[in-house]
Amino acid sequence: MTASSDALDVTVVLNGETRQLKVQPWTTVLDLLRLDLGLTGTKKGCDHGQCGACTVLIDGQRVNSCLQLAVMQDGREITTIEGLARDGQLHAMQQSFVEHDAFQCGYCTPGQIMSAIALIQEGRARTRDEIREYMSGNICRCGAYPNIVDAIEDVLAQSGANQREAAE
Repeated sequence: MTASSDALDVTVVLNGETRQLKVQPWTTVLDLLRLDLGLTGTKKGCDHGQCGACTVLIDGQRVNSCLQLAVMQDGREITTIEGLARDGQLHAMQQSFVEHDAFQCGYCTPGQIMSAIALIQEGRARTRDEIREYMSGNICRCGAYPNIVDAIEDVLAQSGANQREAAE
């Protein structure tokens, strides 16, 4: 990251760690993550917000990081695919993608996983058709959609069981 007189101070919580950054006004969140911070799990696909490969969570909401300016994220929390695993354990969605073979080339997988996590947190998808609809902003060129839906459906069922157990 080159510092110049144009750079602005931005503080974000990135994957649970507070980071104070100098950011050029034109830098997208995607380029900040990949080029400046070396977090290459978030992929650059179309760079126009059409494929979902760059999906990250900002304050818990799924967003296309290629469409977000980094300077606009001051004080916000950003979670990337690198921030999901805890203590060497994959996040339930990551594990489900592995168990259901929900990827082929894997390029779209980080964005698919981040979007799927948000989909469950949003609480709107309850059926396979709803999962497909709410995941429609994430493109998989390999056509692994049935397995992706299986993986999400599995975690959705687990989260529903966990919510029922907590209520009892």
